[in-house]
Amino acid sequence: MPLNRAIGVGLCGAVLVTAVIGAMWTPFDPQALDFESRLLPSSATHWFGTDEFGRDVLSRLLAAIGVSLIVSLAAMLGALAIGVVLGAVGAHFRGVVDRLVVVFSDALMAFPGLLLALGLMAALGPNRWGVVLALALAYSPKVIRVTRATALSVSAREFVLASRALGNGELFTVWRHVVPNCISPLTIVATSIFGTALLSETALSFLGLGVPPPASSLGGMMADGRRYLAEAPQLVVIPGLVVSLTLLGVNLLGDALRDRFDPRMAGT
Repeated sequence: MPLNRAIGVGLCGAVLVTAVIGAMWTPFDPQALDFESRLLPSSATHWFGTDEFGRDVLSRLLAAIGVSLIVSLAAMLGALAIGVVLGAVGAHFRGVVDRLVVVFSDALMAFPGLLLALGLMAALGPNRWGVVLALALAYSPKVIRVTRATALSVSAREFVLASRALGNGELFTVWRHVVPNCISPLTIVATSIFGTALLSETALSFLGLGVPPPASSLGGMMADGRRYLAEAPQLVVIPGLVVSLTLLGVNLLGDALRDRFDPRMAGT
């Protein structure tokens, strides 16, 4: 196994295992307040210390990783669902349908993904599924473009023409023959969207437009801890390190998948 793939799989696996552990067990209640234990340093009882409300940082971190991963994964799946459907349908039917899909994609791409998500969250208000919807819409144009480009080439191939000649419906032909041939490039795009969605969710939570308190999130922990950076730097450093390592693992895994599936990388 190549080194970058091994490191990527190891980091992603470690983060996933940590998220599963956090969903099942934490040393303390992540939301329990204890004002007599405010801003304690690292110790045998509280490995990463406590925050400004006396909450155990390790427990909050375990819970926050799961929340951020679920939001990012849901946003990625939402972007894939929107992009695959629109891209494949537009490329297969062409004509007016394809033009409408292109106009919709170009309209979304006129705004940077994070800026579009900020605008949607300002309208929807801070809530978990609002973040998912905003990020899914913001990053769906990338999926639309990749799916459409792949489907345009696939739609002209013999097995698609044979499916039509056999009398299969257009939607059946798209689902059975066009979409499966888009999986390889979309696998690479999905890892990129997941990493970008995680970073965007962290930024939205840091700005107060992400997952609302008292639920833990990596961006929210960093936002709360910045006021105490001088006396308790671990409140910002530890969540930031988790985000950095997760993004590193996702990016390395994405590079490995690109090397595996992209024919332009063959022989390198």
